[in-house]
Formats: sequence, structure tokens, C-alpha cells
Amino acid sequence: MKKELNDILACPICKSDLTLKVETAEKDDIITGELGCQNKDCAIIYPIKEGIPNLLPPQ
Repeated sequence: MKKELNDILACPICKSDLTLKVETAEKDDIITGELGCQNKDCAIIYPIKEGIPNLLPPQ
């Protein structure tokens, strides 16, 4: 996932901004990490694995 992609992503549940936490990266590509919803009522964490953010809502 490119770091710039975080500027246009939003939480699929509440549409709030997401906070990016990088675990591993190669140049401008995020390999592993997480995107966290900034809305305190929602606060869902979406993982990033192998460069792909999983933005599917929890079931």
C-alpha cells in the first residue's frame, strides 16, 4: 500500500479518517501495519498485510 493512499481512505463503517501505523515498509510502500478509525465510538482497526489493507467491516 502506498502511504499517499491513506489521504483518501476512510472508515467503511463511520466514514471517519484513518490513522496509519506502519510496522514494516520498503521505500514508499507499506508492507505490514494497521489503519485505525479516529472516531472514538467506532475505533475499528484494519490490518495491512503483504501491502494490502483489509477494509472489510467486522462481522
